[in-house]
Amino acid sequence: MSSVNPILPGFNPDPSIVRVDGVYYLVTSTFEYLPGMPVYRSEDLQDWTLIGHVATREEQIGIRHSPTPGGVFAPTIRFHDGLFHVIVSVMFNARGCVLFTADQPEGPWSDGVEIPAVDGIDPDLAWDDDGVAYVTYAVMGTGILQVRVDLETGEALTEPRALWSGTGLHAPEGPHLFRRGDDWYLLIAEGGTERGHTVAIARGASPEGPFEGFAGNPILTARSTSSPVQNVGHADLIEAPDGGTALVALGVRPSGFTRSFSPLGRETFLTRVEWVDGWPSVEPIVVAPRAGRVVELLDTSVPLDRAGWIAVRRTPSEVASVDAAGRVVLTGHGTDLADPLPAFVGRRQSHIDMTFSARVDATGGVGGLAARHSEAHWFGIDAHDDGAMITVTARAALAGFTHEWRAKLPSGGLVLSIRSRASSSDLAKLEVGGDRIQLVAASVPSGAPTQAPGVLARAGDEVVVAELDGRYWAYETTESFTGRVLGLYAIDGTVAFADVTYDGRA
Repeated sequence: MSSVNPILPGFNPDPSIVRVDGVYYLVTSTFEYLPGMPVYRSEDLQDWTLIGHVATREEQIGIRHSPTPGGVFAPTIRFHDGLFHVIVSVMFNARGCVLFTADQPEGPWSDGVEIPAVDGIDPDLAWDDDGVAYVTYAVMGTGILQVRVDLETGEALTEPRALWSGTGLHAPEGPHLFRRGDDWYLLIAEGGTERGHTVAIARGASPEGPFEGFAGNPILTARSTSSPVQNVGHADLIEAPDGGTALVALGVRPSGFTRSFSPLGRETFLTRVEWVDGWPSVEPIVVAPRAGRVVELLDTSVPLDRAGWIAVRRTPSEVASVDAAGRVVLTGHGTDLADPLPAFVGRRQSHIDMTFSARVDATGGVGGLAARHSEAHWFGIDAHDDGAMITVTARAALAGFTHEWRAKLPSGGLVLSIRSRASSSDLAKLEVGGDRIQLVAASVPSGAPTQAPGVLARAGDEVVVAELDGRYWAYETTESFTGRVLGLYAIDGTVAFADVTYDGRA
């Protein structure tokens, strides 16, 4: 079915999908980042466009004091009676289970109705023929529960009841309840969102069950296989354009010789489903990255919040501004990315082989480029220009330990870059990491375009300030639930960025 996979590369976990008038809309988890819950649109399940976000203000989800990895867990998107609905659990010092609605998928979305009775994660929303709303959710250590809810008030109409505990694997979660013909199906994830992840299904005569598990479970998993996609799970089903059935699921793409580390985190994949004797038969997920080179120059005429950029517990517009020259401007307050509210705006890394670069004016402060997984796992390269010399500092934070490297360049034009390249699969080279990372500084002539041929290639122009082993900044190491987010940051004073460029290649 899918000629491109993943369909949403980079940090896009826990996909949920709905089809309305032949058009598909998909949302994913965002945890501590804002804006939250991106809404993607597609007409063919292949080409996806970001059209908005459910949470465009921090007050909608209340994550200002949520620790990493708290925040937005596994939203579900559905359409009923002319309204789009997104239900989600916002975890740890946040709003809990919240239902958002909108007339249009691009928003604006409502402020949200809290549903206090739902005290678990990964809520799903379904309606029976009488319009009764069922919220089905997971409670760690218990299994899948369900409660009827008045969606106008958020009031529970029944006591929560146990629905299904899965097949006996660890962490039954991510439920989705749907009807097919006369039967109701309950699709769940099991085994945890690591290498043991699976998808299982059960069937019943009503939305309340009782549910009987499929003898052929799990219907999808990559555990103990050589599949290039691992951790496969947290799936949702949808009718395909050809009338068949498609399945979206999260997965990771480990790289390096041991294939143990996934720098991009959990991504969204697509595969085909056939129905056999009333049960789904799911094709294994195949990796087929979109071929060719992608070069994206940040267009500062579009607000960062709408351009796919994100910030930590604040919106990008709260952190950055654009000056009269079209440069992105950030102001630091003496803290780096270890701070829970860093002066940082970023975008998802979506290729292993990529270069992220920007022209940096650090005459008024200290700042540069960084890649963030969490407060404890990040790296970056920043500069300060005192008018005579530029001091460039590469920084790497790993589980709270930090190291720095420094270089000096003459004052003037400066381009900073983060480069990522896939590790070799050749055992003789003894490379076992997820990728190789270079933190690079280059003097450039004033006014020269960043992407001009040869500007960064002439001998003596650039300095590789530090080279890092990417396995220490991969999903499996950081356990942040997100993925690598590349961005601009300021430590102190005011720093301006121009020609912000992402250059990736499949």
